[in-house]
Amino acid sequence: MGSRISQDGAAGAIYVGEVVHKRVRPRQHKLRYRVFSLLVDLDHLDALDENLRVLSLNRFNLVSLVTRDFGPRDGSSLAEFVRARAQAAGAGHLARIHMLAYPRLLGFAFNPITVYYGENADGAVRFMLYEVRNTFGEHHFYEALVDADASEISHENAKAFYVSPFNSMAGTYRFAVRPPAERLFLGITLSDDEGGLVTTYFDAERQPLTDSKLLKLLLAYPLMTIKVVVGIHWEALLLWLKGVPPTLGLRRQLKNGRQV
Repeated sequence: MGSRISQDGAAGAIYVGEVVHKRVRPRQHKLRYRVFSLLVDLDHLDALDENLRVLSLNRFNLVSLVTRDFGPRDGSSLAEFVRARAQAAGAGHLARIHMLAYPRLLGFAFNPITVYYGENADGAVRFMLYEVRNTFGEHHFYEALVDADASEISHENAKAFYVSPFNSMAGTYRFAVRPPAERLFLGITLSDDEGGLVTTYFDAERQPLTDSKLLKLLLAYPLMTIKVVVGIHWEALLLWLKGVPPTLGLRRQLKNGRQV
């Protein structure tokens, strides 16, 4: 059957679940927190704005999606942006593109990673694009061609972007993906010459994208997007207190006032 995305609720869905982060070296450290993400069809973003009162596109609301937060960050078509990258990578034409991301809540959001699933005309995932962001406002893209007949998606990408001050630029990311259906799984392991170093995954269950569900989630996670940023810095402090030093490369970059 290959890797296919459930088409129920074609305009979008909500995925509610846990983010788990595990470090094994040089000190063991683990964090776990609950979040929700939106899965949206990039060719039908206007439908979200038309059908929902709580969620708006490119304007303030309790929940909002702002296209300039993603991709080229200039407000241009995200679907065209992803299709151009897929064509350049040799994936061919993408019939459908889904984006998994945190929305803005009360005007604020921070997405450590945004995931784009590109499907061919048969509905199978053919292209994966990952947009990674750090707290310095910089972002980078990792991408991969996908075997349309594979039941699960697995691939590797060499690390090319600073995210954590406690990891050097050396290493390889291994992605393990089960496309959104009734459940969704996104796992990323960073390995270096000594083996696995850090594993992060998001394991979530599909919920309908409705006003009532969004309101319930807002009550349950009112400061979710702020907590993501606060949590990143809090966990960095805990690692430092455990004796995990920032990388030499990052210390030099901070001294020079920038991060790569």
